[in-house]
Order: sequence, then structure tokens, then C-alpha cells
Amino acid sequence: MPPVRSLVAEKLKLEVYASREAMGQAAAAAAAACLRELAAQRERVAVIFATGASQIATLDALTAIPDLPWRQIIGFHMDEYCGIPEDSPASFRRFLQERLASRVKMRAFHWIDGNATDRADFCRRYAGLLRDEQPQLCLLGIGENGHLAFNDPDEADFADPLDMKLVTLDTACRRQQVNEGWFPCLDAVPPQAMTLTIPALLRVPRLIASVPGERKAQIVARSLREEISTRCPATILRTHAQTTVYLDPASAASLPQ
Repeated sequence: MPPVRSLVAEKLKLEVYASREAMGQAAAAAAAACLRELAAQRERVAVIFATGASQIATLDALTAIPDLPWRQIIGFHMDEYCGIPEDSPASFRRFLQERLASRVKMRAFHWIDGNATDRADFCRRYAGLLRDEQPQLCLLGIGENGHLAFNDPDEADFADPLDMKLVTLDTACRRQQVNEGWFPCLDAVPPQAMTLTIPALLRVPRLIASVPGERKAQIVARSLREEISTRCPATILRTHAQTTVYLDPASAASLPQ
């Protein structure tokens, strides 16, 4: 199904689909094509996966596509709460296990351990794995405050010297997690997380962002209209050569006609 609208903002491409399901299918089809192309060129293909409500339609569609080269895929995820039980409904490890790793047979998946005793050391070792594998594709979202991964405005650094770090989550980010139903109240959301940094994400050659829902409409518009700055970290996507943002009518509602 073709998009109902297409836009370009500097280098950033946006496609609007008739429904959340159609958006997920389109994003999944683009990811599948990329996986097949990469797998034809190399034995190992590293991919970074996002989590959260915005990714459900895309992952459901992607894991239903037959004959993808999953045996060559090495998975990474981009962030995880600190101190959260691995079996918590809000755990990103659990999310990706249930919606991805348990559905397809991947070569490997490198999990972020939110309960690591030495979190700084874990971040260094995980960053080393990223450098070794050099991810070629990233499936991501955009937070309601414009964050990419857990790089909230106060933590985002477009020239971050680290590839992964410990961050403190802002109130807007934590409230989003409550609004999406992952936690019962704001106090239940962990205050800290480990996240890949923005330079680590931007080094990935192909970015596919799934951003559905009415709560994302304002930040999508801000990401296109505002000057590029960490006040809205997602504005940096306008500088990336191969990023496509997939939207549904609700998340595209504030875009210019």
C-alpha cells in the first residue's frame, strides 16, 4: 500500500500511511528489504531494535514476513531501565524477547542488563560490542519529548564521546511510559537508564523510525520545524542521509498541508 502523503525535510524523508497497521507494514517491508540486501553482502548483519508502543505494529509485521535472513542477524537494543526486573512487563528485554527473539531464530542477541552491578563498565563493554559488529540498520522511534533512545533533551549530546551511557530520565519521558500503560504511576518509573548515545545511532547507515499515535503529533511537527538542537533531539535526524519516518494519520495531524 503506497503512502497517502510523502514529505521531505532537508535529508529526512517522511511517509504517512492510512492506519497504524499500514504504517507498520510499510516500515517492516522497508526493513525486510534492507535485511535481505545486507545479508547478501555480508555473513553477519547487526541491527539495533527499539521498544515501546510505537514499535509493536512494525515488529508484528516484520516477524510475519517469511524467509528473512534471521540466522545472519545479530540484535542489539538501544536502551533499558536500571534496576528493573527482567520479567517486568515494562522491561525492554522482555518486550524484545516476546515480540522479536522468541518469534524468529536469530544468530545472536546482545541484551542490555539493567541490573548490572557496575553499570559504567557494562556500558563500556556493550559499546565495544557495537563497535565490533558495526550495526547497519536501526529501527527506532521518537519520544514525546523528542528523545532518541533515552537521550532526553537534558541528556542529549550530538557530539557525545561515548557510545553508551547512564542517564537520568526527565519527567516528560517518565510520564510517557505511564501514559502508554507500562507503569501504574510516575513514581513507579525507574529514574535512570542505560542508553546508546545519539552519535552511536547516527553512525548506523539506515534508520527506520516508526512514530504512530496522536501523542506524537506535536513532536513530529517540532522535529521538522525547529532549529536542530538538543531541545528537541529528534531534529538531528534531518542531517542523516538515510532516515525515513513512518507515520499514521494521528501522528501526522500537525504537519503542514
